[in-house]
Amino acid sequence: MTTHKAGDRIPSRNVDVYHSTSLATEESTAPAGLQTILDNLDALVYVADFETHELLYMNAYGRNILGSFSEGQKCWQMLQNTDGPCSFCTNHLLIDSSGAATGIHVWEFQNRVDKRWYQCRDQAIEWTDGRLVRLEIATDITDRKHMEVALQKAQQAAEKASLQDELTLLNNRRAFFQFGEQLLKQAKRSQTPVAAIMFDLDHFKQINDTYGHEAGDEVLREIGNLLRTRGRASDITARIGGEEFALLLPDTPQDQALELAELLRQALQALRVQYKHAELRPTASFGIAMLSNDDGRLESLLSRADEAMYLSKAKGRDKVSVLPRL
Repeated sequence: MTTHKAGDRIPSRNVDVYHSTSLATEESTAPAGLQTILDNLDALVYVADFETHELLYMNAYGRNILGSFSEGQKCWQMLQNTDGPCSFCTNHLLIDSSGAATGIHVWEFQNRVDKRWYQCRDQAIEWTDGRLVRLEIATDITDRKHMEVALQKAQQAAEKASLQDELTLLNNRRAFFQFGEQLLKQAKRSQTPVAAIMFDLDHFKQINDTYGHEAGDEVLREIGNLLRTRGRASDITARIGGEEFALLLPDTPQDQALELAELLRQALQALRVQYKHAELRPTASFGIAMLSNDDGRLESLLSRADEAMYLSKAKGRDKVSVLPRL
């Protein structure tokens, strides 16, 4: 087999491209007509020996992209520029245990050589000399894939935006309850403690009334920064409304939750937020509650943490209170 013969001609006998329908009906006239059809397809078509992987045919589309192939060249050398059979080769999917063809297998992959995406239609067929060969028709779907990736990224960004508080970049209320319910189910299965901390900024309305809502927003942003840097990666931290924040601490006993809440209270007390010519000094009141066996949903745990938080407010604010266990 010479390069120009292998690259330019395809035998006509029993070349079954779609659903075992012969592409050639008359051997004397079929090759030229078949060649014209294949060379004008907007897809790569190639044939390779099923056992040896020797490349037997490639249409003009493939030759334009990859160049002409030489006699004895393997399909994986030409198509993937590798030194051995492809790990993703589908030959084993094209025949059954008895060696009979199973029909067309459709799949998608990214070519390592040209980095483009293809949808492949693979089929085991009988070649003119009776041996089994692999026929593949690969259609370039790169543009479609790029659109799919762009759409997926847009969807992920939209989903992230729907779960993130825009001002503080913490979880929002929706995300807090969505992730929190999952955490509670896991904790109950594993019988591990979960602590909830809620805190509310003291006299926040006075900041907005005195300095304006932009000043209040700056305070909230700084608190978001503080919580993101001080919290653990496993904690679920959120701004759940106005000036109210909540944390869920997995696998955390009460004494550790109390220690963290006190550290956060002190960090807030030491926080200085510069806004124009003013120095704002926010404080907060904290409440802690522990998950109990009676907590069927997250709301009941947060309700008790909220109750503990109001105990701190009643004591004069800027304090941490723990609600007794049920």
